[in-house]
Amino acid sequence: MTEFPLSLTATAEDEGKRLDQYLARQIPDTSRARIQQWIAAAKVLVNGQPAKPSLHLTGGEQIVIAGPTTLPALRAIAEDIPLDIVYEDGDLAVVNKPAGMMVHTGAGATDDERNRGTLVNALLHHFEQLSGVGGELRPGIVHRLDKATSGLIVVAKNDAAHHKLASQFSGRTVKKTYIALVHGWMKQDHGTISSSISRDRVRRTRMTTRRSGGREALSHYTVQKKFDSPYGKFSLLEVKIDTGRTHQIRVHLASLGHPVVGDTLYGAPRELRAKNQPALSLSRNFLHAAKLELRHPSAGEMMAFARPIPEELQKSLLQLGEIARQQK
Repeated sequence: MTEFPLSLTATAEDEGKRLDQYLARQIPDTSRARIQQWIAAAKVLVNGQPAKPSLHLTGGEQIVIAGPTTLPALRAIAEDIPLDIVYEDGDLAVVNKPAGMMVHTGAGATDDERNRGTLVNALLHHFEQLSGVGGELRPGIVHRLDKATSGLIVVAKNDAAHHKLASQFSGRTVKKTYIALVHGWMKQDHGTISSSISRDRVRRTRMTTRRSGGREALSHYTVQKKFDSPYGKFSLLEVKIDTGRTHQIRVHLASLGHPVVGDTLYGAPRELRAKNQPALSLSRNFLHAAKLELRHPSAGEMMAFARPIPEELQKSLLQLGEIARQQK
């Protein structure tokens, strides 16, 4: 058991590591979520100063951890939030997550800051049992979707199911299909993007394909429809991914010069503007996890689920299509 206060010195080999990741390796009997909670409560000092979990070490830093003497328990709280439950049995559930809902949040100083309005909060209210593999902040969570992305997500109800589902994701046997609307017309009607993905060194909230040594990522796209409107050209894509890297579809499509509509983080405009037309805007990314195929963790048979794009995305498509037809 780790004793506190604890003093550590980062080495040259630690250069580039996030502070929370470094501490999680140095203190293996403590979860990363708990470490993030310590940092948020200013109980971790780097060279005598409080720091953020995302601080990247350069080597040589003096790190002091005071210890978690008065911090609240790390747990998510049930909330009565409506859910679109696509399927449910004793081992798993498949949920259609709305855009704007985080799957889970990290550690904060209080329960109010940390755990409100997430998918995990809703799951705890709707289901009696969830797997504990991901810890008390992430019960049942096998994989994730970005906050601004809607669509299908599978949830494990027990640990055995969780391990088997996680094995399918890591083994790339789960089939995931997305619908995306992007700026511009793709040069080819179908293709594969295989650029590796890593964290952007300058803007830490972004991922990039421009650095060497990133994680392998594979995305396959097919053009479903093209729009030519006063607001510009757009392509409606079906995208299948073999890997599940952070922001994978968004950063892959942006790397080709075709950012997802609404995705301002990767270069899409906040509003679509055209002469003699009202400005159009989308409060979310035009990206939806439409299909999910996996093998049942107990019965073994293949299961397929689908949900169409939500109403706000359908409305945007109809609007663009109608405007394009009016201009012809």
